Amino acid sequence: MLKKQLLTQIELKRTELIEIAMKHGFSSSSAIICSQELDVLLNKYNEISLKKDYPNFQTSKEQWNI
Repeated sequence: MLKKQLLTQIELKRTELIEIAMKHGFSSSSAIICSQELDVLLNKYNEISLKKDYPNFQTSKEQWNI
């Protein structure tokens, strides 16, 4: 997945999270699920960025053979 596509998905998910949190509260189960989905997207984006800037970078999963 391209960085630009991820950024678009991140912004959409962030907007969705804000809307859910305003409607149902920040600690609602739907807000928590949406927040976790946003975390996954952010982690993917960071991983792509790190691998580009640091070609020898390994994710912890790869590093520990999990």
